[in-house]
Amino acid sequence: MAGEITLSHNPGETLKKWRRNFGITQTELSNHLGISPSVISDYESGRRRSPGILIVSKIIDALLTIDEFRGSGTARTYCSMLSDGGSFGRICFVCEYQQPVSLSKFVDQIGACIVCGDVDVTIYGYSIIDSMKAIFEFLPDQFHRIYGRSTARALIFTGVSTGRSPMVAVRVSQLKPGAVILQGIEPSEVDGVARKIAELERIPLFATNISAEDLVNNLNQR
Repeated sequence: MAGEITLSHNPGETLKKWRRNFGITQTELSNHLGISPSVISDYESGRRRSPGILIVSKIIDALLTIDEFRGSGTARTYCSMLSDGGSFGRICFVCEYQQPVSLSKFVDQIGACIVCGDVDVTIYGYSIIDSMKAIFEFLPDQFHRIYGRSTARALIFTGVSTGRSPMVAVRVSQLKPGAVILQGIEPSEVDGVARKIAELERIPLFATNISAEDLVNNLNQR
């Protein structure tokens, strides 16, 4: 939700879509947030400047909390998208290491070049995430599943065009990875916002233009 709302060409309309999906009125949402219903109305109609990442995160938390008070019916419906029939496995593959691995050696193995950050760290695993499916199918409170047993891991987002949406998702999440690798683009093609988020969160950011298939094959040779 966070990625879809923030990156939408019409954030207000997308915000309204999700509010309605949860069956929550503007008044209910505004009461939970402690603001006037007119503020929500202005965001959704475009009369007010598009909400930033922090506001979007608060709105999503409010939607999920209200839904939880009602029995979490809507959240359970979306959860089934990730749990039934192995859907999560089609979106994300999680690998754990028994021993720490040098990040510098890891990125060399997959032909990734640094965009910003420090490579002098270790990781305890990696997760490969289909970036487009994650944007549209992950709920904020399910994003933690990609971290497996430890956040000290590399998150590899495949099918990336600019890198902005994966880094927005990382930004709004409470958990932070040891590194992020963007597959499918050159370092020079990484969006400025994505780079800025990586710098603010102090997350090493890399890019690689090898195919997703070659990336997986390289990792399997370890």
